[in-house]
Amino acid sequence: MHTIWKGSISFGLVNIPIKLHAATEDKDIKLRSLHKECHTPIKYEKVCPACEKELEYEEIVKGYEMTKGKFVVLEDEELKELKKGNEEKAVEIVDFIKMEEIDPVFYNRSYFISPNDGGKKAYSLLRKALTNSKKVGVAKIIMRSKEQLAVVRVFENTLLMETIHFPDEVRSSGDVPNVPAENEVTDKELDTAIMLIDQLTTEFEPEKYHDEYRNRLMKLIESKQTGEKFVTPKAKQPKENVTDLMAALQASIDKSKPKEETKKTKTTKKKKRTSAKKAQ
Repeated sequence: MHTIWKGSISFGLVNIPIKLHAATEDKDIKLRSLHKECHTPIKYEKVCPACEKELEYEEIVKGYEMTKGKFVVLEDEELKELKKGNEEKAVEIVDFIKMEEIDPVFYNRSYFISPNDGGKKAYSLLRKALTNSKKVGVAKIIMRSKEQLAVVRVFENTLLMETIHFPDEVRSSGDVPNVPAENEVTDKELDTAIMLIDQLTTEFEPEKYHDEYRNRLMKLIESKQTGEKFVTPKAKQPKENVTDLMAALQASIDKSKPKEETKKTKTTKKKKRTSAKKAQ
């Protein structure tokens, strides 16, 4: 597994030399933009619209837009000077908390942590301590010249670090438009909705979820590569247009009922009909 960062974890006086490895990977299928006429990949060049010329790397500087069309220019040397204080590569755990206290909206990216040379015993100690205490460590780390907040926890016997957003990076839910202020549902609707949730509740099995669009896209690409004719499945029958909330909930519950229950109901009805005929 490729190492993307080397440094150390520290909590109290304990220091653990570590390596970070990306815990996830982007499996999006990358499509290039081509010239329709000759199928040549299109280039995206850095062009100054005012001077109408393509720019070299050394002709470009960083700038912050203070107001529309007015920038403060920041030189490379000035930025390098600011970064000098952030060069120490350490994950400093500053607090320990319960994981359920962090809302998932704060999570950003995940990294596996492995011990570097001489760090196995201290690594095992932190892993065991976090497991037994049922806590996670809140830490600060400098990555790519940026200070980030992170959580250190145990995942399948491996230490995992997840970068999390700072509070001012999470937008206020109060700014979301058209959210109803009060509950406009009846007790019967609520009870029916909870019944549906109970029927559909199961244990989380990540293996059963797949990126269906990516799979279909790959099949299309492969069929074109081999010259085969690509066929699409028949369109699904449109669902009934149920506008009433209670009817929609009840239809969902009926649809989610086990087939055996339906069979039992049919068998019971059949027996009742037979008994009625005999009685006649």
